[in-house]
Amino acid sequence: METNNITTNKNSPILTFAGFIIVVAGIMYSSSLLNPLLLALFISIISAQPLAWLERKGIAHGLAITIVLAGALLIFFGLGQIIAQSVYQFSNDLPKYSERVTEISDSFVKFLSGIGIDKKSWQLNSILDTKKLLSFTAGIASGFGNMLGNIFLIIFIIVFLLLELNSFAVKTIAIVDDPAKSLQYLTRIGNSIRHYLGIKTLVSLLTGILVWISLLIIGVDYAILWGVIAFMLNFIPNIGSFIAGIPAILFALVQLGFAGAIWTTIVYVSVNMIIGSVIEPKVMGKGMGLSTLVVFLSLIFWGFILGTVGMFLSVPLTMTLKIILEQSEKTKWIAILLGTQQEAQVIIERNKYKQDFEEEMEL
Repeated sequence: METNNITTNKNSPILTFAGFIIVVAGIMYSSSLLNPLLLALFISIISAQPLAWLERKGIAHGLAITIVLAGALLIFFGLGQIIAQSVYQFSNDLPKYSERVTEISDSFVKFLSGIGIDKKSWQLNSILDTKKLLSFTAGIASGFGNMLGNIFLIIFIIVFLLLELNSFAVKTIAIVDDPAKSLQYLTRIGNSIRHYLGIKTLVSLLTGILVWISLLIIGVDYAILWGVIAFMLNFIPNIGSFIAGIPAILFALVQLGFAGAIWTTIVYVSVNMIIGSVIEPKVMGKGMGLSTLVVFLSLIFWGFILGTVGMFLSVPLTMTLKIILEQSEKTKWIAILLGTQQEAQVIIERNKYKQDFEEEMEL
C-alpha cells in the first residue's frame, strides 16, 4: 500500500523528475521540427514591432508583411553569401597559407633549439594546421547554414504567424477565464523577448562592424568573414565572443605573424570589453532578469537539447520559462532561483511590507 501511494502520488518528486526527463527526451527527438518553429516564432516576435510601425504609417497589413519579410530575406541571404564566398576563397588560398605555416614553424623550431628545447616536442605546424583552421571556420559557417537550412519553411511559418498576429488576442479572450491577466502575461513574454533580441541584434551588429573595420586596418584577410562570425556568435552569451576570436587570431598569426596576432587579440578584447561591459549593460536597461550562472547553465542546457539553435535562443527560452513559472505559486520558487539577487531582494522587501501591514491591521 505504501509503495502504491508513492507511485500514484501526483506530487511525487520521482514522478516529477521522470516527467521532466520524458519532456526533455521528446524535445531532443523532435528538435529538427522544433528548431525552425522556434526560429520562426522568435523572428515573428521581433518583426511584430516594425510591422506595427508600418501599419501606423498607413501601409496595408499584407504589404507591411511583404516589406518586413523582404528585409529579413535580404539580411539572411546577404550573410549567407558573404560566408559562402569567403570560405570558397579561403579554400583556394589554402596552399599559400600552408607555406606560411611551414615558415613560421621552422623559424620557431630553430628558436627553441637555440635555447636548448627539444624540437620534437614542439611542432607548430600541427598546432597551426591551416586545414584544421579552415575546418573550424567552415564548421562555424556550416552551423549558421544548418540553423537557416530550412529557410523556406521558416519563412512560411513567419508569414502565417504574422497574418494571424491580430487574431491571437481574440482567441485568448475566447479560451481563458481571465483574458485580461492572460493577455498581460503574453504581452510581457513578447515584450521581454523583443527587448532582448532587438538590443542584442544592434549590439551584435556594432560588434561585427567594429571587428570588420579594425581587422581591415590591421590588414587581416577575410575581415568581412571574421566580422560576420563575430556578429553571429555574439548572440551566444558568455562564450560566443571568445569563440569568434579564435579563428581570426590564429589566421592573423599565419598571415601576419606574431605581431598581427597580438594586434588582432587586442581588437577582440577591446571590442568585447567596450561592447559587453559598457554599452550592452546600459542599453539593455533592467537586463534579462536572469542570474549570470543561470545564463551560462541555460546555454549548456538548451545547446545540449536543441543544438546550435538552442545556444542562440538560450536566453529568450529561459526568460520565457521564468515568466511562465512565475504564474503559479507552486513553481514560483523556481522562477526566483532563475532570477537575479536584486529581484529576490525586492520579493523579500515586498513580503516584509505585507507582513507588517497585516500585523498593523490585526492591531
